[in-house]
Amino acid sequence: MRKRFFLLAGVACISTCVSGSLFGQKPAWQPALGHLSIPLWPQGAPGAQANPPPEIDTTTAKDRLVAGNPVIRLGNVSAPTLTLYAPKGKNTGVGIVVFPGGSYKILAIDLEGTEVCDWLNSAGINCILIKYRVPDTGPYPKSSAALQDAQRAVGIVRSHAAEWHIDSNRVGVLGFSAGAHLAAALSTHFDQRLYDPIDAADQLSCRPDFAVLVYPGYLALAELNFAPNPDIPVTEKTLSSFIVQAEDDPVHVENAIVYFLALKNAKVPAELHIYAEGGHGYGLRRTALPVTTWPDSVITWLHTIQMLPNAAH
Repeated sequence: MRKRFFLLAGVACISTCVSGSLFGQKPAWQPALGHLSIPLWPQGAPGAQANPPPEIDTTTAKDRLVAGNPVIRLGNVSAPTLTLYAPKGKNTGVGIVVFPGGSYKILAIDLEGTEVCDWLNSAGINCILIKYRVPDTGPYPKSSAALQDAQRAVGIVRSHAAEWHIDSNRVGVLGFSAGAHLAAALSTHFDQRLYDPIDAADQLSCRPDFAVLVYPGYLALAELNFAPNPDIPVTEKTLSSFIVQAEDDPVHVENAIVYFLALKNAKVPAELHIYAEGGHGYGLRRTALPVTTWPDSVITWLHTIQMLPNAAH
């Protein structure tokens, strides 16, 4: 009996030691059961440090509530993942890759992630939530890590499009704040991967078919009288975009306006929504302010650009 006890203890030790040493510490956030979740980089992200600090939820009791509820602020993400949220009912075939915001320091993984997927699923849209690397992984070109993750993510989605019941010609991106900047960076940096290709997914286009930018940052340079950010070079090949921001946003509404004008000058179709009030970081949580109706406008726009066809406006 004593030998059996030690044998079982040894097996348990091997299990925990393997999960701890080979696969890293348990993530501070994991998707709910029933969702496919895969690592973006099977052999580790490019330039990964040997012993990164553990992933944590940085939220404290002093942090701002949004619509009366707390936000999960995920920090120290060194093992980025892709999680598929497929609609339970009608599947339109549209896939939207979602980048939560957080100043490239943390990820608002529920407010600007899982809650977004719930909304997209309710409209029959596949949501692909990206837990990209933070902190200090952007904005590009200060760091290329987050943009590497974004490029890799879109390639993976296209490589699994048939399996995941997604139309590879209807794959968009949606980002919030820094995540919106990441979506804009991907909208203008898709011709060449910022990393050495590792598999067939990297041979497919990482250019999305459309972009939704919600209260974006880093697109206009406040220190240069809100000049367009030259590191986001808009051309006629840039994606058709939906942009929304509030005039009283402390991150500056000029980010949305300047990017919209750049798209207009490049003759790229775009839709801009500016609201008087709303501030920053509201996600989809409804309040009395009109800005929180922006998700309804996005669905209408997706019909307009024929990503969601055959539906009444």
